[in-house]
Amino acid sequence: MKSTLVLHLAALSLAGLLAACASPAPPPALYQLRSAPPVPVSVPVSVSVQTVAAPQQVLQLLLPVALPEALQRDALLMPQGRAGVQALAGHRWAEPLADAVPRLLRQDLAALLGEARVWAAPLPAGITITRQCRVEILSLMATPDRATVVLQARWTLSDPTGRNAPAVITTQISAPSAGPDVDALVSAHRLALWRLAEQVAQTVK
Repeated sequence: MKSTLVLHLAALSLAGLLAACASPAPPPALYQLRSAPPVPVSVPVSVSVQTVAAPQQVLQLLLPVALPEALQRDALLMPQGRAGVQALAGHRWAEPLADAVPRLLRQDLAALLGEARVWAAPLPAGITITRQCRVEILSLMATPDRATVVLQARWTLSDPTGRNAPAVITTQISAPSAGPDVDALVSAHRLALWRLAEQVAQTVK
């Protein structure tokens, strides 16, 4: 009788373990790089296509924006050790960075330079491009202490007529995080991209 009871309890315990293993994992938390600028910005006066003319700079952002392989996935990555990276379990990007980064860069440049002075292909009729910009993101990751997000980027600013030599600029941007939590780190990612747009806009001006 006692052995039967022990076997029965063991069977119940095993059934409970199997049920726990079979239960689905909770869905991951999704994070988005917000469209709105992360800092107050004085938006340039709206300009129509017809009023944009030389010598004002009209910029074409050449797509795609290049990203390293490590950023072409939905995982949020943290540095680990001297050369490793670790995906944050249970946390994912809601939108691929390969889509979010060029969209935000285009929006931010338009906010800084003027909506009618920043374009990506296809170009509407009547637009004369004076500068072309190709951007490459070299690295975008939080520091191990989660205090800062560091962005390394290189961009080329060229004259579409070929009369002037292209300028190649490399930069490193540090954006502070408001805290170690993932939401704060995502906001710091957004701030780093905004700072990149500010630097590109300054070279165009």
